[in-house]
Amino acid sequence: MTDNIQSIDHGYGYVASAEQRNKVLRNTYWLLALSLVPTVLGAWLGVATGITQSLGGGLGLVVFLGGAFGFMYAIEKTKNSAAGVPVLLGFTFFMGLMLSRMIAMVLGFKNGPDLIMTAFGGTAGVFFVMASLSSVIKRDLSGMGKWLFVGAVAVMIGGIINVFVGSTAAMMAISVAVIGIFSAYMLYDLKRIVDGGETNYISATLALYLDIINVFQALLALLGIAGGERD
Repeated sequence: MTDNIQSIDHGYGYVASAEQRNKVLRNTYWLLALSLVPTVLGAWLGVATGITQSLGGGLGLVVFLGGAFGFMYAIEKTKNSAAGVPVLLGFTFFMGLMLSRMIAMVLGFKNGPDLIMTAFGGTAGVFFVMASLSSVIKRDLSGMGKWLFVGAVAVMIGGIINVFVGSTAAMMAISVAVIGIFSAYMLYDLKRIVDGGETNYISATLALYLDIINVFQALLALLGIAGGERD
């Protein structure tokens, strides 16, 4: 059989051709790159206007969770239609807006811009490593999903509790855990695409975007706590 009609099933429940897998991966990478533009615009708008500065504590948590889960529900409902991409890009703008509060805090440090670029470079490095691993690892990684989900729920609960506790040590511990869990999630999600376990590029982009934004935010939090220099 030629490569473009060969198909595999790595435990995801259905079979996808090599041609389809390559198309999904290609479209996912393009849309992922595009999704970073609204994120940057949202972050810039939030920092420039200070619109999110009042969203601290419980109010910020409610707005973030309500907006994030609302958008993700809408993306799931529209992923097979022409509205899917605009809804996804709207979500990434919202995420940039929500991220602006942390970015503004980091920019308050003397070395704030350097910390942001370091977090960006570190996130890009993690993505590059995981993308490379996903293309060479032959082992079925589908079993990782349930354990990663449990870990993600645990750090989310820990993060929600710490919004009210405000412990710096807990914030650092949670950030380290988030980096580990979502770096592994990145590999898992990329491997799903490579193996044909994800055939919708909008869903694939959403999964990878969430992995990337979580790793970036956790890295930025760690760098701000450990390396922020005040004037």
